[in-house]
Amino acid sequence: MHNGSTGPQEKTPHQLYEHLAQLDSGYTLEACTQYAAWIHEIHELKRRHNAVILAHNYQRPEIFEVADVIGDSLELARQSKQVASDVVVFCGVHFMAETAKIVNPERMVLLPDLQAGCSLAESITGEALADRKEELRQVYPDLQVVCYVNTTADVKAESDVCCTSSNAVQVVEALDTENILFVPDENLARYVQNETSKNIIAWQGNCYVHHQITPEQIQEVRDKLPQVKVLVHPECREDVLALADAVLSTSAMMRYAKESPAQEFLIVTECGLSDRLLLEVPEKKFYKSCKLCAYMKMITLEGVRDSLRDGRFEITLPEETRIGAQRSLDRMLALNA
Repeated sequence: MHNGSTGPQEKTPHQLYEHLAQLDSGYTLEACTQYAAWIHEIHELKRRHNAVILAHNYQRPEIFEVADVIGDSLELARQSKQVASDVVVFCGVHFMAETAKIVNPERMVLLPDLQAGCSLAESITGEALADRKEELRQVYPDLQVVCYVNTTADVKAESDVCCTSSNAVQVVEALDTENILFVPDENLARYVQNETSKNIIAWQGNCYVHHQITPEQIQEVRDKLPQVKVLVHPECREDVLALADAVLSTSAMMRYAKESPAQEFLIVTECGLSDRLLLEVPEKKFYKSCKLCAYMKMITLEGVRDSLRDGRFEITLPEETRIGAQRSLDRMLALNA
């Protein structure tokens, strides 16, 4: 993770090529020469506009070269409150940039590509959640709503508290209720239900990237590499979680891989995390059983440059929605302190 407003040290085109060519053949010297030019321009624009760049773990590897903070959704929610800048550029998907705006109402928050959405976030609306809450409270008067951070601001505003994959169980356990509507990820809800005695009512949504991963893919690698440690994200299906050595958020996977005495790992989540691990922990081996998130990969260096240069794709929210969403986020951060 990079902290501070200067970001990582700039690399020459040859250094960038040597760094990124470890991943795949698409990182040619010609491509890295163009990337290096954009990276230099972005650093200049960051200084000029007093901007910071936050990047999710699933971003393209070249994006990490300009990021001041890299992390999972919980880390980025915390860091976006603490950064000292006038402008926040969020390299992630739309709901994440909204989250940064929720906790930074006075700052300009930019998303380099407005098409960077999320199939999971799009599976629920604030209006649909309000209707479902009303129905369920006829049966469960003590019902509280826990929403995964992978939701839009209007859904957060309709919820009692947010959570992430790394703190979902802790948040649920901390609530003074026995009945919880967990939205919108059915796989994460099932994982939480297996970790708590409380009654979890799941919304029927999922992340298409994680939901496509099958147990057969995992077993095939295990059969060939019996020594491999299998790290699985809790957004995966239950039959995939059953094959895991550890079920972890993306940042917990980073820590586990760095601290474990094991030398070989199968990373079961979006492919961007495997790339980050390959670059940051070169002395160990990382195998992929993953899918690409087309939405995350919409963010490019050129798009970041254009966003900073032109102040384009600013995130705005109605103040009533922002305040309601902030209440849910603040409660999560308080419960997870």
